Order: sequence, then structure tokens, then C-alpha cells
Amino acid sequence: MPTRCARSTNVEVLESTVTFDLRPRTLAEQLAWIDDHSGGHPAIVATAPDDEVVGFASLSAYRPRPAYVTTVEDSIYVRRDVRGQGVGRLLLGDLVTLARDHGFHSVIGRIVGNHDASIALHASCGFAQVGREQEVGRKFNRWLDVVLMQLML
Repeated sequence: MPTRCARSTNVEVLESTVTFDLRPRTLAEQLAWIDDHSGGHPAIVATAPDDEVVGFASLSAYRPRPAYVTTVEDSIYVRRDVRGQGVGRLLLGDLVTLARDHGFHSVIGRIVGNHDASIALHASCGFAQVGREQEVGRKFNRWLDVVLMQLML
């Protein structure tokens, strides 16, 4: 993955609440994260025509206990300069297809409460808001809510 994508992801870590990460990732850590997502919990990337990475997404285990094995959690990142161009919708659509293909029953999106674009993206792909966790995160000296969205496959 090009260094630019790792840097742009770290901009979100340092400047926004769209990720609850507090420490920037090195390129090696980002590459290891992608490598860790394989099999039923894949990571995918979106590239521009020049092969520059403009976004990535993954499915992860929802919870570690065995009874949760049929539920996954999605994660989506789109580089700031290409937002609003359909990259997130393509990534989320591909994740939903992968989740179905792997036999999962449910996909959960956990979105910071004030991230209207991500909430709208999930809703446009058929996710329903099923809950809100109040003040479960803290970043930039602010308490943050998490909106729970779910798609039944």
C-alpha cells in the first residue's frame, strides 16, 4: 500500500473522531493490519485508475466468543480527497457481498455518533440503526457516542 494512504489514514487519527485510534500507524503496521485480514475476515482496497489506493475496508470478528461467529463488523476508510465519489458505497457493497459469500448472518457497523456521512452510507446499503452507545469513547477531550447499524443477510 502506498505511503500516501497510510499518511492520509493517520490524518484521521490525529484530526478527527471517525476512528477511535489515538496513535498513528506506521506503514508497516498498516500493512500488517491488512495481512491479518484474510479468509472469512478479508480486507479490500479501492484504487484509482493510476493504481493509487483511495480507500480500504474490512470485515472483522464482531466479538471473540463462539456464539458471535456468524456476525461480523465492517470498517471503511476513504481518503478525504475522493469522498463523495462513490468509493465508500463500492467498498461497503463489496463487503456485504463478501459477508454473504462467507455465510455470515449479520453485519454490524459501529459509527461515531456525529459521522452523518457514514451513517447515511450504511443506511443507503440497507443497514438499519439498532442502537446507540452513549459516551463509550473519548478523544480530543470529548465524550463520543457510537451508533450501531445492522444489516441482516
